[in-house]
Amino acid sequence: MEVRMTESAEVIGGVDTHAAVHCAAVIDEQGRPLGCRQFHANQKGYRELLAWMRRLGKVASVGVEGAGAYGAGLARYLEASGVPVFEVARPDRRMRRQAGKSDPIDAEAAARAVLAGKATRPKSADGRIEAMRALRVARNGAIKARTAAVNTLRSLIVAAPEPLRHRLAGSRSQSAVIATCARLRPDLARLGDPSEATKLALRHVALRAQALGAECRELDQRLRDLVAAAAPRTLRVFALGSETTAALLVCLGDNPDRLRSEAAFARLCGVAPIPASSGNTRRHRLHRGGDRSANRALHIAVVVRMRYCERTRAYVARRTAEGLSKPEIIRCLKRYLAREVFRTLQADYVASMTT
Repeated sequence: MEVRMTESAEVIGGVDTHAAVHCAAVIDEQGRPLGCRQFHANQKGYRELLAWMRRLGKVASVGVEGAGAYGAGLARYLEASGVPVFEVARPDRRMRRQAGKSDPIDAEAAARAVLAGKATRPKSADGRIEAMRALRVARNGAIKARTAAVNTLRSLIVAAPEPLRHRLAGSRSQSAVIATCARLRPDLARLGDPSEATKLALRHVALRAQALGAECRELDQRLRDLVAAAAPRTLRVFALGSETTAALLVCLGDNPDRLRSEAAFARLCGVAPIPASSGNTRRHRLHRGGDRSANRALHIAVVVRMRYCERTRAYVARRTAEGLSKPEIIRCLKRYLAREVFRTLQADYVASMTT
């Protein structure tokens, strides 16, 4: 059953997204349900979904569960249509045990999360940083595939027939092993011989590793060019390279104005300490949520600074004398670095918007 409001009455939408079908629900400003429907996950379905919501009232905002995955296309369409979009986390287990689990229930829960102020603005995926994210996905996949190819190559060499294994054992470096295996010329007429079959297997795996290595180098170069153009100030921060800077940029997104402060950025990176006190105990612990790729980038930069930055080494010595452990010191340094990086990222964003 659907309830239509007046044209001036504001309504809030919620969408539970899936690969083929999206389930949408609408509530009014008092939280009363007005209707629920399903739409296809394509451009036609997006138009029908928005038109249906507008028939029920003036759409103030829409909460989308999975705005960065199955709901990315819908989120972009709604933003282009002038409708504010909020990203909604999936309902917790306690709520699912109490209210049950279905698409209409999840869609209505997404709308209620927006009404309660628990939803956040999603990252816009329409700029240079979204291009970086796509390149990083391809690069990381190529690196994993190359690592798997090299491991396969070494396992084949370990179990190879003795003359062949002895011939390849002299190549110590990884690149030398790959190059040597790529030059092997097996006798295709004698593939019943384990030695010739192993040569063919080694050659194919080595050629695969070489192709993936070339792919990684090309993607690295393209990524360096994008990072240098998007964040020159951040790239000049000590101990940050193109890969770590790209990870932080992807974490921030094309619309960093959605983050209210550097504390919000630190929490997004998983480096903000959170209270863990109880009774007479007063302490903080490391926040283990957030973007793990950005957290890893900050960790790498801090480790580099602890080795090569005199100022950081002096800080480590002072805090160690105060009784802090190394993990605690690294946590503090990552929090300080997040504050420094957030300022440079903001400056780069403002510069890019003005140009």
